[in-house]
Amino acid sequence: MRNLPATLTRSFHPLSINRNSSLFFFSSTNHLRFLQPSRSATSTFSNSIQCAVRFRPCIDIHKGKVKQIVGSTLQDLKGDGSNPVTNFESDKSAAEYAILYKQDGLTGGHAIMLGADPLSKAAALEALHAYPGGLQVGGGINSDNCLSYIEEGASHVIVTSYVFNNGQMDLKRLKDLVRIVGKERLVLDLSCRKKEGKYAIVTDRWQKFSDVSLDAEVMQFLANFADEFLVHGVDVEGKKLGIDEELVALLGKHSPIPVTYAGGVTVMDDLERIKTAGMERVDVTVGSALDIFGGNMAYKDVVAWHTQQQASIV
Repeated sequence: MRNLPATLTRSFHPLSINRNSSLFFFSSTNHLRFLQPSRSATSTFSNSIQCAVRFRPCIDIHKGKVKQIVGSTLQDLKGDGSNPVTNFESDKSAAEYAILYKQDGLTGGHAIMLGADPLSKAAALEALHAYPGGLQVGGGINSDNCLSYIEEGASHVIVTSYVFNNGQMDLKRLKDLVRIVGKERLVLDLSCRKKEGKYAIVTDRWQKFSDVSLDAEVMQFLANFADEFLVHGVDVEGKKLGIDEELVALLGKHSPIPVTYAGGVTVMDDLERIKTAGMERVDVTVGSALDIFGGNMAYKDVVAWHTQQQASIV
């Protein structure tokens, strides 16, 4: 794997990086150059990635309830009465799902709060308490609250909108997060939607396009600040129409750190497609398609598939 060069050159939108950051400058050709962070600020990423696909379970929480929602229908809550399209609402608590995942030995899953309401936060904390160290947590994470979630039992905190702020990559905020919780506790959510032929990172419940495209250079750079990436293919998320194979291939080819893909998994064959397209370097999350979330895919079959993948590690 290539080492991160001293600079990474990329033709970015002029506003794609927060100007308060000390980690960029514009060259005479109006290209943005990322300066490599100091070794005191971050650690270098691993030279190898576990070569076996893992199933990463999820718990999506909306207004305190475990739900499966069509991602592209999420909106900022502005009191207009609009609701997202919900595929499934469970009568089981977030903690019960966490216990299930713990019993089945599934690690590295995530609990996502789809809203900043107190009920969702309480449900997320219950899940963390039920499976200490077994779940990552995301949704409204910032430098003020990130450490508290680690103290409550999260293995990692997941961040998107706080770092990709107003369409710009805010490296000052990113460095603050690394300083507070450490690179090894940080997951960057690089969920994206296709725009003008590129995968644009989206924020604010996946409704706002940032000026940053997900590509090899961006992943190489951000790997200096995170332990893992989480990427939802928002165009297919929750629609059970099949995976975004092009996106999976991009992640498998270029992510220098562990990465999890979510979106569109419908049948067991989709897991094998992700395994192949991602060159056995991309983990997978399954949501709406699972029978524990009202779908047709047997959760026990996915767990068995996961176990088989782990057994293949030499």
